[in-house]
Amino acid sequence: MSQEPNTALREFLRSRRAKITPEEAGLLPQPGTRRVPGLRREEVAQLAGVSVDYYVRLERGRPAHVSEAVLDAIARALRLNDLERAHLFRIARPSRARPRPLPPQRLRPGLRLLLDTLTDVPVVVLGRRLDVLASNHLARALYTDFEALPTRRRNMAWLIFLDEQVRALHTNWENAARGAVASLRLYAGRQPHDPALPELVGELSLHDPDFRHWWADHDVFQRTHGTKRLHHALAGDLVLGYETFTATDDPYQTLGIYTAEPGSPSADRLRLLANWSAPAQQPDHSEVPHGG
Repeated sequence: MSQEPNTALREFLRSRRAKITPEEAGLLPQPGTRRVPGLRREEVAQLAGVSVDYYVRLERGRPAHVSEAVLDAIARALRLNDLERAHLFRIARPSRARPRPLPPQRLRPGLRLLLDTLTDVPVVVLGRRLDVLASNHLARALYTDFEALPTRRRNMAWLIFLDEQVRALHTNWENAARGAVASLRLYAGRQPHDPALPELVGELSLHDPDFRHWWADHDVFQRTHGTKRLHHALAGDLVLGYETFTATDDPYQTLGIYTAEPGSPSADRLRLLANWSAPAQQPDHSEVPHGG
């Protein structure tokens, strides 16, 4: 029985080849009209120093024990960055494990305590597939009440694409949406046998044409810091920096913290949002006398 083709490898190589021009790859311009976007297969083979037949088999998803040296040469030929190169190595050598449910992620007690301590800035913890594992009250006021949502909707990609409130929150929605897609692609290379991922991708593909289009681009990247421009229905325009930190013992548990420049209008608006959303203090009855 013939082995099933490696579709992830096939589509990733095709997408990267289409995105690089001969000039960018250091090839001399050729006369005539090119019929394909980007590089031809034979040009990639030439740049990588492999035979055309071998590269064609590789791009058809039939790598047959491809060596590290060959993958390295192809990564250089396609001008892949470090993250794309690592992704190529992972998908070219997938494990043969069958899809099986992964054990539930449990928030570390230390992260829960940190969320409860940080009350002046929005904080979220994202897990596998961009699932929202936990959030503090200010993050819920900024985005949505995650805990009130059905479990399958507590996912940042689902919310960005299919929740009108979260979609409208992002001033540059396309940038946020593309980032979510690229993060899911990266996760797909790391956890190709997670059965919950196709369910999420299928639902988003069914309901949003932009997701379908960008998923087919096979872009992979991971944002660890940057700036978000948001328009909150109550707080107004916000410019927030963000930093992400990954738990050392769980690479799929990431803490995201949003901050505003001190003294800026965004800081004032974030403080107003924090005051507006602060949980009501419960009266302390510990020393109230009983009876008489």
